[in-house]
Amino acid sequence: MPFALPESISTPRLRLRRPGFADAGLIFDAYTRDAEVCRYMVWTPHTSPEETGGFIRHCIDAWDAGRARPYVLALPGDEHTPIGMLEARRRSHALDIGYVLARRHWGRGLMPEAVDAVARAALAQAGIFRIQASCDVDNLPSQRTLEKAGFVREGRLERYTVHPNIDPAPRPCFMYARVR
Repeated sequence: MPFALPESISTPRLRLRRPGFADAGLIFDAYTRDAEVCRYMVWTPHTSPEETGGFIRHCIDAWDAGRARPYVLALPGDEHTPIGMLEARRRSHALDIGYVLARRHWGRGLMPEAVDAVARAALAQAGIFRIQASCDVDNLPSQRTLEKAGFVREGRLERYTVHPNIDPAPRPCFMYARVR
């Protein structure tokens, strides 16, 4: 099924928009090279803007093919400066989401606001009944983000996701979901 999520989403403090090639260098500077930001990601810190450019190419291709909506997060009035991303991937009647935010924007409640906005838009679609996200059992800020966005912890999944910046073996994660 094609994606029915909008091209952009606005909240009081954020603009979520389609990624573009001009974002690569800015995203590299903002967070993809930051080891602390990447700690619980499924990728290692990027070593060059070109590496981030390859990631952006993948995001644009996924968007154009209807496989995902990898939104760039920006502040109102500064829509051309990415501060993070939130990707939604369609899985039948559900969406999986993943997200990342530049460290200088942590602790302001921006990611729960973005997650809530995407969840609202997704759950308003006729064929979407569930939006879910997993996070490492030690990633307390991500757990808090999901809880603030109205997600409920459904369970613990053992040996679920490799977080290469922590361990090469799959780690346990919590599964969170918001349903209608």
